[in-house]
Amino acid sequence: MLGWMVRRGCSPDVVSYNTLINGFCKAKRVEDGMRLVREMEGVSVRPNVVTYTSLVKGLCNVGRWSDAAGLLSDMIKREISPNVITYSALVDAFVKNGKVLEAKELYEEMIRMSIEPDIVTYSSLINGLCMQDRVDEASEMFGLMVRRGCFPDVVSYNTLINGFCKVKRVEDGMRLFREMSQRGLVSSTVTYNTLIQGFFEAGDVDMAQEVFSQMDSPDIWTYNILLCGLCDNGEVEKALVMFEDLQKSEMELDIVTYTTIIHGMCKSGFGLANSSTFSGDGITGTLPSTPN
Repeated sequence: MLGWMVRRGCSPDVVSYNTLINGFCKAKRVEDGMRLVREMEGVSVRPNVVTYTSLVKGLCNVGRWSDAAGLLSDMIKREISPNVITYSALVDAFVKNGKVLEAKELYEEMIRMSIEPDIVTYSSLINGLCMQDRVDEASEMFGLMVRRGCFPDVVSYNTLINGFCKVKRVEDGMRLFREMSQRGLVSSTVTYNTLIQGFFEAGDVDMAQEVFSQMDSPDIWTYNILLCGLCDNGEVEKALVMFEDLQKSEMELDIVTYTTIIHGMCKSGFGLANSSTFSGDGITGTLPSTPN
């Protein structure tokens, strides 16, 4: 297309190049994007922050976070100021590679350069800290985000709630759950599922069921968590009642559902043949099909 423009006597500008570079990067053809940058320089079209940001995001998306960091340094040397999108892409890439220290250093660099981090930046950092079970630091980052005027969304809350549940601090997760409601945020299925699983893993069956009772639209993953939690906490009979109700409902059960209930019955010593849930012909209802 650029060649066609030139042949028609229309010289492409930085916007034309950026559009094509962004398209290449989204298609994970970053080398083609880099080639166009070299072409730009050859025809005296100066790359700008949009050009570099597309390349940084593209490199991060294909796992080349080190090259992306090098590109950030190159930007600064060329006196092209990175923006919040450039930094957020790199912060997220570092986090996904377990380099939370480097991600926090980038955050601090943003502050020094008066680039205000956004919800993407903070959510990535909170996620990285939670992945390393550093939930108190994640909570501090969450609070800092609010103090700096960047208000958390459902994803931010879910990330921190999951972090607390992972380290068996489910009550802290519930505190955030209640805070979400006070802020007018609607909890997602992920929020409920995380808390239900957290309470089951903490051995609090009653609270797990209490949280479940507040849900409007549980999905099959919710029910799988419930069945597994009930079985693991010695409530196999309750799990069987729920399983039989599910079979009569319009909910489409999956292989995890069946495997969970069979495992729970075997582990607790329930006889499959003697259970009303199973018949001589197999499981009542329709088993998921498996490839030949």
